Amino acid sequence: MDIKNRLKVAYANRAVLITGGASFIGSHLAQLLADAGAVITVADDLSSGQLENLAPIQSRVKFLKGDLREPEFAKLACNKQEMIFHLAAAHGGRGYIDTHPVECTNNMLLDHVVFAAAAGAGAAKIIFASSACVYPTNLQSDKDSRLLLREGAANFEQPGRAFADGEYGWAKLMGELQLRAFCKQFDLSGIACRIFTAYGERENESHAVIALIAKAAARLDPFPIWGDGLQTRNFTYVQDTVAGMAVAGATLNGFEVVNIGTDLHYTILDLIDEIFVCMRWKPKKIEKQLNKPVGVNSRAADVTKCRDRLKWAPTHTLSEGIRRTVDWYLLSHKDRDEKTLERRLMERA
Repeated sequence: MDIKNRLKVAYANRAVLITGGASFIGSHLAQLLADAGAVITVADDLSSGQLENLAPIQSRVKFLKGDLREPEFAKLACNKQEMIFHLAAAHGGRGYIDTHPVECTNNMLLDHVVFAAAAGAGAAKIIFASSACVYPTNLQSDKDSRLLLREGAANFEQPGRAFADGEYGWAKLMGELQLRAFCKQFDLSGIACRIFTAYGERENESHAVIALIAKAAARLDPFPIWGDGLQTRNFTYVQDTVAGMAVAGATLNGFEVVNIGTDLHYTILDLIDEIFVCMRWKPKKIEKQLNKPVGVNSRAADVTKCRDRLKWAPTHTLSEGIRRTVDWYLLSHKDRDEKTLERRLMERA
């Protein structure tokens, strides 16, 4: 059975709440599940999400605006929901999370309030948008190792397995710990989807892929990149990210963690080459900004669990995903002010 039919069987007529559902990833997930026949409610404070992201499914989605750190609003949002996809968070690209550590740690409060509201409402399952940032940074320090991160490499039982990437990573790891606690104490399932380097339409310039596309659209030459360009990531197209989350929610039960990403390493230099091909333009010089935040040296997912348990793996190539993202950016950002680009690299909205 193909993915579309699997999702229709799993989600048709089910009441599903998506927190942060007007955001980049959340809006794509809302569209996927609405197309599968789910009855979708989106709760979002629009601090970084946009209502226009939900325009394609506006008539099929109930929208609630509010702060999910407020217990009464979280209780309202979770009321009568069978499944809750919890994506709401203070997050952004490396520039944002390195310069907003307080906002990142506030995610622990947000997660607890949402999990408590979901348990109180009798939800059957919570699917939590965790992050590859939960993995120990020492496993990602060597650019040449091309290590694939397996789910068991980050856990709470073995010494050295809890060593997350910055405040954002620690908050996500604590979110997983909280979710496991709610699963222990209440009769519900909790699936922590560790998202790896998602990119695509509706993303903002604080994330690497859109930032580099924006710089190429502005024809910056010398072309600035953060770091030496040799750091690797497993750039994962957003349609694969949301498909993986949806399949995980449909398939897994109890408390589980699962990687949602590809097992392919690409350098930043590989990425910009793909962007230049799509732009039909290439700068004469690359400017390597070694004083900028770049995060860990190497990151990609072991997808064995996806293949074995979910019977699914990402399908979009980097070339295909970048082409679609470039086409969207050029069409939707015709009037973007180039003078504000540097500031947008560090902001969520």
